[in-house]
Amino acid sequence: MSIQPKGDPIRKAVQWISDERQYGKVTDLNRLVEQAAVKFNLNPKDVEYLLRLVKEEISQS
Repeated sequence: MSIQPKGDPIRKAVQWISDERQYGKVTDLNRLVEQAAVKFNLNPKDVEYLLRLVKEEISQS
C-alpha cells in the first residue's frame, strides 16, 4: 500500500493489513480492520480513519 497515514499505530496497522491481505488467509476487510484495531490499540476515530484509508486504497487499485 502506498498511503502514508499520520500516527505510528495507524501506520503499523496499515502495513499489517497490507501484509495480511497479501499473505494471510482472512480476506474480509472489515474483519482485518477490527483485528488491527485490537492489535494496535486504536480508538474508534482511528478505526474509522483506517477503514476509510484502506477502502480508498483498494478502490484505487
